[in-house]
Amino acid sequence: MSVLVEVDWLMDHIHDGDIRVIDCRFTLGNPGEGRERYNHSHIPGAVFFDLEKDLSGFAKKHGGRHPLPNMKNFLRKVEDAGIDNQSTIVIYDEKEGAFAGRCWWLFHYIGHENVYVLNGGFAAWKEASGERESTVPMYPPRSYRPNFKEDIIGTLQEVKEIANGERNTPLIDSRSTERFKGLEEPIDRIPGHIPGAINHPWTDGVKEGYFLGQNEQNKRFKELKKEDPIIVYCGSGVTATPNFIALKEAGFTNVKLYVGSYSDWVSYEDHKVEKE
Repeated sequence: MSVLVEVDWLMDHIHDGDIRVIDCRFTLGNPGEGRERYNHSHIPGAVFFDLEKDLSGFAKKHGGRHPLPNMKNFLRKVEDAGIDNQSTIVIYDEKEGAFAGRCWWLFHYIGHENVYVLNGGFAAWKEASGERESTVPMYPPRSYRPNFKEDIIGTLQEVKEIANGERNTPLIDSRSTERFKGLEEPIDRIPGHIPGAINHPWTDGVKEGYFLGQNEQNKRFKELKKEDPIIVYCGSGVTATPNFIALKEAGFTNVKLYVGSYSDWVSYEDHKVEKE
């Protein structure tokens, strides 16, 4: 079953009682811009989840730039948004897919079943002349019982074993080819990639805000076996989530996210990196 929904579906169901829409718009380098856009205009009834305040924890020496949030805080945010286990959740960002993908992954991690990403994001909603509002909704809090899926987290130990040649699990670097090859590195202290990784830039799976279809995603990952475990990473565990979604859309059944990603890997002095 697809984790994507189209604009016309949301238009038909926007007023259903069990629907909750989440706005995850965010701009790296300008953390307040997403909230400003939300306050100006958003899909009716949408609540706002901030990448750094709600979908990430505080960065420390290790763990990467966007570690998992404190789950008690995240669940409180979920409950305050009027979300319970029976809610159908639709998440959007502007059109990138990565910020909505991070939020979708977190709901997937806590075991939520009916959670989807709006294909094309807010840009597609506007293009379709979807209704918009600036009112910030208030919902009665609900109770949420998580069922954590620890098996979708790729651990540092697993990644170490791949890097050392002790494990054959495919490790997908979702960053640009330039960063993977070590030709440029605008953020992290060492350019390159984790040894043993292969490069599938996440942007190859999203065109103009829309995820490619199942057949096209299959072609992207044709060298991989669908039943094998796969770990995806990026710089900080955000832009790898569109690849996580793309793999699931293509029918891969055992996909994990290395949440700390490359920023966590290079925080350890003894970890090697490769360039090519």
